[in-house]
Amino acid sequence: MRPLDGIKVVTLEHAIAAPFCTRQLADLGARVIKIERPGVGDFARGYDERVHGLSSHFVWTNRSKESLALDLKQPEAAEILGALVAGADVLVQNLAPGAAQRLGLGYDALSAKYPKLIVCDISGYGADGPYRDKKAYDLLIQSESGFLSITGSPGAPAKAGCSIADIAAGMYAYSNILSALLLRGRTGRGCRIDVSMLESMIEWMGYPLYYAIDGQSPPALSGAAHATIYPYGPFPAGDGKTVMLGLQNEREWKLFCERVLEQPQLATDERFASNSKRTSAREALREVIVAAFARLSAAQVIERLDQAGIANAQMNTLGDVWAHPQLKARERWQEVGTAAGAVPALLPPGLPTDFAPRMDPVPALGEHTDAILRELGYDSARIDALRAAGTI
Repeated sequence: MRPLDGIKVVTLEHAIAAPFCTRQLADLGARVIKIERPGVGDFARGYDERVHGLSSHFVWTNRSKESLALDLKQPEAAEILGALVAGADVLVQNLAPGAAQRLGLGYDALSAKYPKLIVCDISGYGADGPYRDKKAYDLLIQSESGFLSITGSPGAPAKAGCSIADIAAGMYAYSNILSALLLRGRTGRGCRIDVSMLESMIEWMGYPLYYAIDGQSPPALSGAAHATIYPYGPFPAGDGKTVMLGLQNEREWKLFCERVLEQPQLATDERFASNSKRTSAREALREVIVAAFARLSAAQVIERLDQAGIANAQMNTLGDVWAHPQLKARERWQEVGTAAGAVPALLPPGLPTDFAPRMDPVPALGEHTDAILRELGYDSARIDALRAAGTI
């Protein structure tokens, strides 16, 4: 038995934020019915063709779902959508601003009919305010939230390499839906959840925002190094490889000087006597560290760091991650089906050991349309007529 077995989710979703949210719900056993435009589907299906001809984004965020092809602009679609929502526990949507309300899917309209329904609206900027109707994509929210101002190198701001704003919004939607289901179990009533990509991302910006409070200077752009803790970041070894290391306190700084650099006198060097001083003098300290590491291979540096109890990591490529020995040892990769054959998928992080997550196939566009309509009482003749009319 899974935690969300018996929970039905209807989702009008595209791109990443909402699909990532609902995939987490499906992992826990929820039945997720994904409504897609006939012939085209979720536009994330067309982002690339890297997974045996399928989109990497879509494969990542859409396993274990059912795909219903339905043109919401067709008059017959309203009856089908109404029947689906009537039997749903949760409705999720990240359509363009105002689109759900125009379709009669706003919480105010639905809650009177279905008081137990949970409606989760995911948008760029929220349900009101001057930015409500502004289009929002991941990179734009990374910029608007200030993330780009603290990421990258001097003179070269950089975006995150993955869809961090979408992921943040998707995870807040997921966790709030779980909370709403718990609350409904106590009160018997559903609720509305309003998730903004901007607010999700700004919550994650809490430390740099507080660091720069009252007009103080923001964290400096520092590439792959930490902006306010030093040494914390990448350092080259003598064999041309890179070692990532991080010191968190003065005890570790002393051990680093003694056992890794083998220069114990640095531990009492006034230039480096606190984290703030080391951060201010990072260029001078970097020269010392690079010179010491130049005599060692990356493996030797890591061995010294491990023996000293200093946190470190390899700077892995994506190929390295696919073959990561820790994931292999913990059997974290499993296969899921797709229209193009089986592909590996990471088991969801952090699940209890007494149930297995759903790891069902990634649906082809409209794969479950006929089955869902039959479940709603449509016979073959009506289904054929809907298909002929372009409704499905």
